Amino acid sequence: MVAGDQGGEHQAVAAGGPGKGRHMRRVWVAIAAAVLNISLAQSGARAQDYPNRPITVVVPFPAGGPTDAIIRNLGERMRQSLGQPLLVEYVVGASGTVGTTRVNRAAPDGYTIICGHFGTFATNGAVYQLPYDLVADFTPISLLPRNPYLIVGKKDLPANNLREFMAHVKANPNKVNMGHPGVGTGPHLLALQLASQAGGTMNYVPYRGSGPAMTDLVAGQIDLMVDQVQTSSAQVKGGTIKAFAIAASARSNSVPEVPTVDEAGAPGLHMSLWYGFWGPPGMPAQVVRKLQAAVQDALADPDVRGRLSGLGMEIPPREQQTPEALAAQQKADIAVWWPVIRAANIRMQ
Repeated sequence: MVAGDQGGEHQAVAAGGPGKGRHMRRVWVAIAAAVLNISLAQSGARAQDYPNRPITVVVPFPAGGPTDAIIRNLGERMRQSLGQPLLVEYVVGASGTVGTTRVNRAAPDGYTIICGHFGTFATNGAVYQLPYDLVADFTPISLLPRNPYLIVGKKDLPANNLREFMAHVKANPNKVNMGHPGVGTGPHLLALQLASQAGGTMNYVPYRGSGPAMTDLVAGQIDLMVDQVQTSSAQVKGGTIKAFAIAASARSNSVPEVPTVDEAGAPGLHMSLWYGFWGPPGMPAQVVRKLQAAVQDALADPDVRGRLSGLGMEIPPREQQTPEALAAQQKADIAVWWPVIRAANIRMQ
């Protein structure tokens, strides 16, 4: 009897154990749900209140360049819409990868974003071994203006148009010196494709940016560059260099006399340096919408548009100033240029 009673008592305790465990699990689930609800409520409140302090815009290149110019022209008008200033932070190095890493690791609260472009958010993914995915690990905010590339040569180069230049490249393998701002950059890739279409090869000379390369082009130390309309059109108009073609399907208002590559003999060789705003992964949709709306306000302002157009920038239509358009542009150029980069065995560690 005693033994039986003890067994029954043990069974009763054992039977009560799982019931108590289930009860505790329900308690913990309820606590976790409450914490999540509080966190979501706080996040929503922060998004509603956004922005209540200055916003840092990382520029992954030195001050004074084209990326900097875009921010300077957009910043004041965006401040009017947001009620807070945009503070530029220059985080340079490794073709912009240092700056993108900085933003990838920032809090996704909308107070740290980056102004990147075709190189930093498309081609760098094939050139560098990055600790993140350029598409999946950032939040697209808005597509910004773009700057087409010009194919330009030193003024005493024998060729006077693109067809003559391509023939010159074919007849003089590895004797044409092409200056570019870094391995795997847009100018480097476009020149590789140009040489391929010409059926020849060039000697590619890397520089620490387009500025020093342009100095050498004007001085006749190199033969060719692929450079943005914004930074090369003044030299073209001044007669210190010659322009062979614009790498676009339409002529530029800045240099309307320069033919397109389609007109000049290299059909389909299109490339422009498009820009965009991105943030860290996981940014609240409401914050993204506020930033995007501020961009659209700025790009609709006549003064801003005039200044950007004066720099040779092409402003996308309002319906393309969106996160979706930026993501689509990024993915499209990854699909086009990553195979080119890999075929050329371009890789930086």
